[in-house]
Amino acid sequence: MKLVEYLDKDGAINSKGVNKLLRGVKEAKELAQQLGCDELLPIATSAIRSATNSEEILDKVEEETGIRLQILSGVDEARLTFLAVRRWYGWSAGRITNLDIGGGSLELTTGTDEEPDLAFSLDLGAGRLTHTWFDTDPPSQKKIGILRDYIDAELAEPARKLRACGEVDLAVATSKTFRSLARLTGAAPSSAGPRVKRTLTAAGLRQVIAFISRMTAADRAELEGISQDRSHQIVAGALVAEASMRALGLEQMEICPWALREGVILRRIDSGLESEEEK
Repeated sequence: MKLVEYLDKDGAINSKGVNKLLRGVKEAKELAQQLGCDELLPIATSAIRSATNSEEILDKVEEETGIRLQILSGVDEARLTFLAVRRWYGWSAGRITNLDIGGGSLELTTGTDEEPDLAFSLDLGAGRLTHTWFDTDPPSQKKIGILRDYIDAELAEPARKLRACGEVDLAVATSKTFRSLARLTGAAPSSAGPRVKRTLTAAGLRQVIAFISRMTAADRAELEGISQDRSHQIVAGALVAEASMRALGLEQMEICPWALREGVILRRIDSGLESEEEK
């Protein structure tokens, strides 16, 4: 829902953002009822997690919809996304390092099991950085340079710890931001299906940044793979992707079609199976 775009100067989500969230929850509830869903898994992530009025928002949503959103911690968000990636690629993939760029945060994980050895969540989401740093369209090259330095500084310590875990067998990227960036560098469109191998290279990403950073959001929306509602934040997302790959020494990443949503579902299935076994 890109709720980070509705954060005010005090860090609270404003009334427009709250109303958008309410509409979204109501629509999801109605759709679930139409489809005959037995159970909802309502979660909230970075924007509400960091909002200064998060409890007030949760109460209002519950009061008006009957649904209590559960806030995932940043580390849990990273862990569940990693679970989905591991299940997609399997045990034979070895050590996986995964990056996920959301609207409000960046998740980084690495591990050889279903639970990552390390998991980090940083406030480097594409929407958050766009909202905080860019005040012109397209953004000025000066602002882009300053933002690059900021991202590098935020990544330095987590990247050092991740690299210390050992050699990466498979570098993976999840999220719509990475999928859009891969499409811009020539990866297959979504219509080709989830099983088509899609990759994003560091060299291709650098070329994309040089190209899209000088375009307006309206012009970017005309590009293959970028939706209109995400065209304004793809530059910040690309800067985070490039900096993350550089910090971790990754020249290529494979795009995984599964991410947080699938991780939440898989964890719920696992807990249900465990409950059955205990009976």
